[in-house]
Amino acid sequence: MKQEWVYVLAGNAFAISDAQGDMEPDPQVPVGLFSFDTRFLSRWVLTVDGERLKALSRDDMSHFDTRFFLVPGTASHYVDADVSVIRHRSLDDSFTERLTVLNHSAQPAELVVRMEIGNDFADISEISQPRRRDIAIDVDRARRELRLCYRRERFGRDVVVSSTAPAEIDRNGMTFRIRVEPNGQWETRLYVTMVGLGEHGHDMRADLTTYQQHVRVRMRDELRDWLDRAPRLVAEDDFLTTLYRDSLGDLAALRYEPLSSTVPVPVGGLPWAMTLVGRDAMISCLQTLPFTPELAPPTLRLLALLQGGRLDDEHDEEPGKILAALRYGEAAAFGEQPGALYYGAADTTPLFVILLDEYERWSGDAELVRQLRHPARMALDWIDEYGDLTGDGYLRYLCRDPRNGTVNQCWKDSPGAIVHRDGREAGLPRATCELQGYAYDAKRRGARLAREFWDDPAYADQLEHQAAQLRQRFNRDFWLPQRGHYALALEPDGTPVETLTSNIGHLLWSGIVDDDRAAAVADHLVGPELFSGWGVRTLAAGQRPYNPLGSHVGAVWPSDNSLIVAGLRRYGREEQAARIAAGVLDVARTIGGSVPEVIAGYPRQLTTFPVQLPAAGRPQAWSSAALLMMLATLLGLEPCGENLLVDPALPPGSGRMELLDIPGRWGLADAYGRDRGPRERSSRRRLH
Repeated sequence: MKQEWVYVLAGNAFAISDAQGDMEPDPQVPVGLFSFDTRFLSRWVLTVDGERLKALSRDDMSHFDTRFFLVPGTASHYVDADVSVIRHRSLDDSFTERLTVLNHSAQPAELVVRMEIGNDFADISEISQPRRRDIAIDVDRARRELRLCYRRERFGRDVVVSSTAPAEIDRNGMTFRIRVEPNGQWETRLYVTMVGLGEHGHDMRADLTTYQQHVRVRMRDELRDWLDRAPRLVAEDDFLTTLYRDSLGDLAALRYEPLSSTVPVPVGGLPWAMTLVGRDAMISCLQTLPFTPELAPPTLRLLALLQGGRLDDEHDEEPGKILAALRYGEAAAFGEQPGALYYGAADTTPLFVILLDEYERWSGDAELVRQLRHPARMALDWIDEYGDLTGDGYLRYLCRDPRNGTVNQCWKDSPGAIVHRDGREAGLPRATCELQGYAYDAKRRGARLAREFWDDPAYADQLEHQAAQLRQRFNRDFWLPQRGHYALALEPDGTPVETLTSNIGHLLWSGIVDDDRAAAVADHLVGPELFSGWGVRTLAAGQRPYNPLGSHVGAVWPSDNSLIVAGLRRYGREEQAARIAAGVLDVARTIGGSVPEVIAGYPRQLTTFPVQLPAAGRPQAWSSAALLMMLATLLGLEPCGENLLVDPALPPGSGRMELLDIPGRWGLADAYGRDRGPRERSSRRRLH
């Protein structure tokens, strides 16, 4: 039976346990308590009288707290168990577990409650095989504390576990010898503080109780306010309303403050990317502009602050380049994986300009556009000065750190993702097709910003000319007339990589596709080779590299599909857009809970159920945001000056849908739509 994993998360900290609440290292899953890419608990196992506990049920109260209802012994004892245990777990600035032992019998119960505690301080990147570390352990019985410490040169991490109840503390945990009166209960709180808390030399247990109660109230208030600020969805299909609220809740959870002076920005997602990932953050912001526009400004400001300013091969840094990922762990600190500031992505830089422009179109925030003029111009300059590696006018990538760097610096960043139809890897430097679409879109948008906000019409004319040339050149060199679709990439000598992939959908989203080729591209996207029934595969079936379990060579990503659906609607391919969106929404409907990062690319008629991949993250910011983007796309939401245009094209069976209080430069607006019959034509409406 597949193991069930339970998580709580807050900011970039998270804890993953089994269904009983216990944590023990697993080579496939980052089980334990993590913060800033470091594990702070690797062993956290509760026993009563030497027996592990069994789960009765669980109450997931919010993303940051949950309760486990447990009994000792085997399943046959559940019906008449004399003792039960409630583990109430919460995570905020620290990790708290309130243990409550209840005696349901008419006799006193004398029990030995034990919490096994240990930690390896593993880096998130080495979960499959953590290195051996020398851990210093300090037992402070007077303060009821167990402290574990790790030092490596300038890198240090501490974790302190304390109890509100008297305990026998040893190097491996805490033991409580308790007596519970008939129909009575016993309780203790275990506090796990990471790095900074608890080092001021006084007993913090009372402080922590009051402090954490305050923090949890604040977090609940913030979550309520976040949900209340978002537009309200009213739908005939109750599932859509639930999915919408759950997606907003995921996005609220997947935010953190990477620097003390910033407001929250999106993290990539649980468990592998609980940090700022440039691509994921910007796409999440683009996906959610009609719903949570407040994500965009801090993301843009932080990425501008961290923009590349020098040539640095170890970090793949170049002047003007936008960050790929921000890492905090030991491996990044000592150069054992891409550095703390890593710039190995070719798409983040044009995406920065795209997001800045699109945010202004929705919000009317001209001041931010003026503030970020210099970073935006540096980004636009980078496309030609550093991105054009062969002088042919195409944006390419080439990893400059062969030891630790990322080879494929596009969104399909796994090593074997950019390959020919016969499986041969494409030559480097690679010019993938969607990068050209992003560059084209960035230049067009940069021209608008230069003309309307930067008072530089000459620069605007230059960018528009470059964009027109790029589009003409692209449609000449990437189009494969014998196959009726665009090449995945060009090799350095211009040889096309003729593989059919989902990347062609991003071309529609960017607007670089010639109008007379859009129909052929759309037909491929919903054809049996690419469309699984659940969504568009990353790589089409029938080609040698295809693997339905391969993340970038056959699996289905909701985030990828959200951009494809938006691109199809941009070119008026409403039927294809609705069909793909319906498939992805069915994934969420069938699986329940947060939509996974990626599912297998098996044909829907073969499995009848979306198959989740073991390594897929859940929740993921750009997966949850993808569902919101699809709703906005199906409703046809589009800013036009000071107005919001609405042009609904819902999948059959969707019924009526209303989205109320959509924020933007127009103030608040409402949109509604219903599924149309095959003969009904759309009628674009303008809302103020």
